[in-house]
Amino acid sequence: MQMHDVKVHPSKALLKREDQLAWKMAGVATDKVAVPREVTEMIINRIIDNASVAIASVNRRPVVSARGMALGHGKKAGGATVFGLPSGTTVSPEWAAWANGTAVRELDYHDTFLAADYSHPGDNIPPILAVGQAMGRSGKDLIRGIATGYELHINLVRAICLHEHKVDHIAHLCPAAAAGIGTLLGLKQEVVFQSIQQALHTSVSFRQSRKGEISSWKAYAPAHAGKLAIEAVDRCMRGEGAPSPIYEGEDSVIAWVLSGRTQADSQGRKTVYDPTYYQVPLPGPGEAKRAILDSYTKEHSAEYQSQALIDLAFRMKEQVTDFEAIEKITIHTSHHTHYVIGTGANDPQKMDPKASRETLDHSIMYIFAVALQDGRWHHVDSYAPKRAQRADTVRLWHKIETREDPAWTEKYHSRDPETLSFGGRVEILMKDGSTIVDELGVANAHPRGARPFAREQYIGKFRMLTDGLISARESARFLADVQDLARIPAGELAVLNVAMPRGALAESKPGIF
Repeated sequence: MQMHDVKVHPSKALLKREDQLAWKMAGVATDKVAVPREVTEMIINRIIDNASVAIASVNRRPVVSARGMALGHGKKAGGATVFGLPSGTTVSPEWAAWANGTAVRELDYHDTFLAADYSHPGDNIPPILAVGQAMGRSGKDLIRGIATGYELHINLVRAICLHEHKVDHIAHLCPAAAAGIGTLLGLKQEVVFQSIQQALHTSVSFRQSRKGEISSWKAYAPAHAGKLAIEAVDRCMRGEGAPSPIYEGEDSVIAWVLSGRTQADSQGRKTVYDPTYYQVPLPGPGEAKRAILDSYTKEHSAEYQSQALIDLAFRMKEQVTDFEAIEKITIHTSHHTHYVIGTGANDPQKMDPKASRETLDHSIMYIFAVALQDGRWHHVDSYAPKRAQRADTVRLWHKIETREDPAWTEKYHSRDPETLSFGGRVEILMKDGSTIVDELGVANAHPRGARPFAREQYIGKFRMLTDGLISARESARFLADVQDLARIPAGELAVLNVAMPRGALAESKPGIF
């Protein structure tokens, strides 16, 4: 792994493209290094994972709307499939990425990687797969493309924090997906370079989508990034260029939105060229793309930083005999958990029994209360309005607060995989003055957890989430095809679609398309 320093340069410096981060990323994308067997196996796991959560959400309103929009862009040839629809029904690939990306993201239930910033690297799969289907590529091509998407996405997340500047994390996803598409199609480095730059330039948006009254845009945002990535690659394949250098330029994203802006605000705009702002790790020439192995999926349908705390709530439930006897619950956790899904966010919606599902799955106070009372977590039942508005739950929920603990913040940002942690320590103070204290660093399903997810668990999650929604025959067919991914011939990637029985799909309200 090689570290690449990223600074801001004045236009007159004429920074060589070989010294630009986007060019180096494009070099990773165009390196024809072999994909390790264990990486291929994990890619298969994540395709299964995506299909699981997509089918489980297939008739939720945002997904229905996204599918309806996609169907307004149908194609008789050169199209891509849409989850739930028969494989013979295809749409333009950017719209398939839109519909499928929304379905994958809606339940907040697929894979995650947390470091300097947040990410759901599985969001790379819908746009790369859609282009693979539309362009007649093979399973091996798809594997290579997905390996690139994960590699670049995860390494950007390791190095560049978007959240502190209130930029939404799709700004890392979009260029990674564009690079993955470049690998899939075997494009030249110049084309991938321009595609990455266009993708970043068009995908910078802000974190209000995950703040306050959270709407369905939380699910649409990564799907939008996938759609933008496909469009960026299409333009650059036709010979179009992009704003450059997109990372290092004097009017670039770093200079005016990320850490360059912070530097200029505190020390003056003339000093913006002085610091090295980021060190981005990238594989060297001939080095395998293995970053997907550092990511992890969710056992529970909720924000990833709640996964370990849900498991901890299940464990602590065994020590609580009377929930009304609880005086207060304090969750000591990391900076990010406290300020994003905890009371540090200062979002009154996170304590509101009538809040949207999108808001509740970003409220650790709600999540911990329900998990503690129920000893289980369900992707539908645990968020049902009737469940959220239960009087005893509301009373317990409002007794919970979070506090930032520097020790947990240090663990959250650790570069040592053996100490990296996303959980916390919970103190339950009873009205009689006694306390119950316990802590958990990583979720049970995490690679270092009590019950790490392997192929068996991914298949179990797929069967659980699709039970009663698809036929047993379709379930068996998909699982057989996806596990034979490397042998899928060119032009046959439609087998990675999952179809619902006829008449089972809800129809969208009418729109423009």
